[in-house]
Amino acid sequence: MTIIITGSDLSIEDVLQVARHNEKVELHPDAIKRINVCREMLEEKIIAKEIMYGVNTGIGEFSEVILDDQQTKDFQKYLIYNHAAGIGDPAPIEYVRGAMVSRANVHAHGNSGCRIEITQTFIDMLNKGVTPYVCQKGSVGASGDLAPMAQLSLLLMGEGKAYYKGELLEGKEAMDRAGIPVPGLQARDGLAAINGSNLLTAMSAILLYDFNRFLKQAEIAAAMTLEALLANMKPYHPKLHIIRGFPGAVRCSKSLNKVLEGSDLAEGKLKIRVQDAYSMRSTPQVIGAAHDALAFARTQVEIELNGVGDNPIFFPEEKLTLTGANFQGTPVSLPMDMISAAITMVCVMSERRINRLNKPALSIGLPPFLTKGAGMFSGLMLSQYTACMQIVEQRILSMPASIQSIPAAADQEDFVSMGMNTAINNIQIMDNAYGILGIELMAAAQALDFREHKFGNGVQKAKDVIRKYVEFLDIDRPLFDDHTNMLNLVKSCEILEEVEKLIGSLEFPPEITSEKQYQPPRSIH
Repeated sequence: MTIIITGSDLSIEDVLQVARHNEKVELHPDAIKRINVCREMLEEKIIAKEIMYGVNTGIGEFSEVILDDQQTKDFQKYLIYNHAAGIGDPAPIEYVRGAMVSRANVHAHGNSGCRIEITQTFIDMLNKGVTPYVCQKGSVGASGDLAPMAQLSLLLMGEGKAYYKGELLEGKEAMDRAGIPVPGLQARDGLAAINGSNLLTAMSAILLYDFNRFLKQAEIAAAMTLEALLANMKPYHPKLHIIRGFPGAVRCSKSLNKVLEGSDLAEGKLKIRVQDAYSMRSTPQVIGAAHDALAFARTQVEIELNGVGDNPIFFPEEKLTLTGANFQGTPVSLPMDMISAAITMVCVMSERRINRLNKPALSIGLPPFLTKGAGMFSGLMLSQYTACMQIVEQRILSMPASIQSIPAAADQEDFVSMGMNTAINNIQIMDNAYGILGIELMAAAQALDFREHKFGNGVQKAKDVIRKYVEFLDIDRPLFDDHTNMLNLVKSCEILEEVEKLIGSLEFPPEITSEKQYQPPRSIH
């Protein structure tokens, strides 16, 4: 279904559909009208010689330099040239596509002052599969993602490079093959194309979508481990979490119970301990906190997706031009730094459960390192090593980038968000998370093969899917293939999809996760 660009209702799911699944996009007629009205106002101001930042002045430290008519015309070209200053490897295609749809949605408000041809060219490139080659590194996340967005915008002049039908081509050739006219740049067009934190926002939107699905798989993995360790189920009763009031914990407790439904453990048929370790009984509170962090980050990212991140900003109704800092990436960078910590936190707890599965003093009767031949065989001893290494890397990468500002542009841009560092780090943190969770799932499946009781319906289904990719470890073998297969399995979300197909969705509406069945006693005055 075509995504209609209105400026006001773009969700992270919409971004994902366009960026990853090549969904078509279309500008709403009202958006086209707003863009044209704003452009008309801007051209009136240009004719009247009104001084406007980035239109007939330089930018940054050169904002006080006034440009003549010829310079105003040429300035946009040189603006793109000198800002296309990234370095290194290209950003994945889905991130660049996400940035283009995000930027088009900014323009759709009709406050950016560019010609409609600029926005429509972004739309045409998305629909016809022309994706600019963009160096991922180079943005400091304030004044927008200038370096990558400028490299992207070279295509607006028929320059740069782009992917088209699996080939990397010169920009003009890619545009010609796709039948897309090159619009060129006039006054304001270049700055309107680049002056927002659109790449880091698109990367964040895609990561949040993936992180939500990861958290549901983390709940499945936790349920499998709880089953294998014969957990006391009282800590997972939803009433316990409803009375405290955190929606994420309520959601997680409901997920765990749903995955474990039908098991002997859930039905109280097994002998259990009075109280389990934190890495088991705190699961709803910890994964729940990650859910709550994700909910906040999603709110911030979707505000940014649907706001006017630009400078200057034009208000046609009032014939008003305002300069400010709506390109500043901090409102996205800060919550995404929190997401870095949230992903890592969930993985730290996952590794602690792997440890309990492996350690005979903690595993409630499971064999040491989940092998029948301890001593001759080491079982999953080294799997934990691999998980630990990835967690250390996550911890290093989880250092907040939003506090790492280095002044730029001769101190005119003396506080920047460094949000691109967060976005890039989160990619690796998430990739490690797939591997760590994959190892817990593999270990839990191995442990369950030593248990004889009836498992929860969701647990059994997850175990069945895992066994399609990783065999029971009867005698030691090289484990690198198993680890990598599990990483890819978690990333594919096949376990999640098969479990939800059987037991229903592990998403819960807000009214379910925030219901207040218990009210604290009221004070009597």
